[in-house]
Amino acid sequence: MKRIAVLTTGGDAPGMNPAIRAVVRYGIANKLEVIGVFRGWSGLINEEIKVLDHRSVSGIISQGGTILKTSRCVEFRSKEAQERAYNTVKKFAVDGLVIIGGNGSFTAGHEFGKKYNVPCMGIAASIDNDINGLDYTIGSDTAINTALNAIDNIRDTATSLERIFVVEVMGRDCGFIALAVALAGGCEDVFIPERPVDLESACHDIVHGNLIGKVSWIIVVAEGAGKAEDFAKKINGITGLETRAVTLGHIQRGGRPTAFSRDLALRLGKEAVDALLEGDRDKAVGLSKGRVVRIGFETAIKKKEFDLEGIYKLIKTLT
Repeated sequence: MKRIAVLTTGGDAPGMNPAIRAVVRYGIANKLEVIGVFRGWSGLINEEIKVLDHRSVSGIISQGGTILKTSRCVEFRSKEAQERAYNTVKKFAVDGLVIIGGNGSFTAGHEFGKKYNVPCMGIAASIDNDINGLDYTIGSDTAINTALNAIDNIRDTATSLERIFVVEVMGRDCGFIALAVALAGGCEDVFIPERPVDLESACHDIVHGNLIGKVSWIIVVAEGAGKAEDFAKKINGITGLETRAVTLGHIQRGGRPTAFSRDLALRLGKEAVDALLEGDRDKAVGLSKGRVVRIGFETAIKKKEFDLEGIYKLIKTLT
């Protein structure tokens, strides 16, 4: 193996830049030439590439986002687009791909690698922490802390004005961020896509709490469970209590990666390069039980299971 390419695909996550840095510098230290592919699969299709050297990744360790840019490339689902991507791989003599991304990225990498016999390794980076078989992904800790900081600030005004706040966080298919920030933020309830929303029960708890002197309430909702604005209107209508909605949106994707996200990114970048050098392929690298591991793409892209009921019960118990 003489030349590898690194690309970031799908949604960005804080810590992607440190991962790129690790792949480039560790690769160079192991006598590899490293090519950066811009805009994910789209860049591989359109030959948007550049050789990266030691200085190319200087100063990026603390930056959010990705210097390689990223995109959600629907075009890559077509045979024609995949053929063009493979032609790029052949034209530039790429011996292996390092794919930094999440579930969708690994699904595409698994199919592309198998179809065209291209060694692919994935680095788990997703704010949703939705990669099966792994405890944490790059960016999830940062996103949680960003949302938690916002909720702590909202708590101040919720208490001062004696209001109910419904705070919407990211999580179209996975409620991990919502559960994590609701628990850490001392929030009173959380709505996630993995479990039915019992709005009547939530409103009953709010009214009961108000009667015994509880003056503020924060409910966290993952975007996949519904819109904060809709829930706020319904809660106001049922309880008669002043309710406000806040949507945190894309601020959760940005910002400086936390120490945990950076450390994880650097460790996983090294592991992905080692895997390719050892002849391994079709796997994702990530953290499991405190150790860096490699798991097959077929396992990684399955629906992740975690103790959501246990966390939810703890949130309600500590209310």
